[in-house]
Amino acid sequence: MSFLLPAALIASSSGSVQRILDTIVWILIIALVARALMSWFPSEPGGAAYSIVRVLDRVTEPILRPIRRLLPPVRIGAQALDLSIIVAILVLEIVVIQIIIPAL
Repeated sequence: MSFLLPAALIASSSGSVQRILDTIVWILIIALVARALMSWFPSEPGGAAYSIVRVLDRVTEPILRPIRRLLPPVRIGAQALDLSIIVAILVLEIVVIQIIIPAL
């Protein structure tokens, strides 16, 4: 994805590119948080909430799938805790702090 550009490339480009990358990363973080919150509530196919869940899945799954391969859900009794969203948010925050903000 475009937010994984090397720091040298970002530093050499114009300020508008950094702002666009920053906006993309923040939109992804908001989508990840929304996906986590929506997972707590049931949604029936055909409903408005179901449509939102499907969009969030399509946006966030390419980010979460590789993390899930490395970090499978943690079993807690009969339940499983998916930590991939937390890891993805941490990685995106590091990208913002270490790469995008210094380039602005």
